[in-house]
Amino acid sequence: MNETIRALLAKLGGLPVSVDTVADDADLYAAGLSSFASVQLMLGLEEAFDIEFPDHLLNRKSFASIAAIETTVQSILTDRKVV
Repeated sequence: MNETIRALLAKLGGLPVSVDTVADDADLYAAGLSSFASVQLMLGLEEAFDIEFPDHLLNRKSFASIAAIETTVQSILTDRKVV
């Protein structure tokens, strides 16, 4: 999952630095992620993982870091299995 997130971030995030140099817990917004890019990233994640982000997870915290994105995606996948 981490590799997929990093690949999407590299493709859609528009970061001025290489995604390979970004730590999993680094602040993506401080690294240059814009609000527009976070929306593009969300759409890419939805397609890649066949998920839909619920409204309550559409916030800055969900996309704050690679680790946060991974946790968010995992929680959506887990919730889907429960339903």
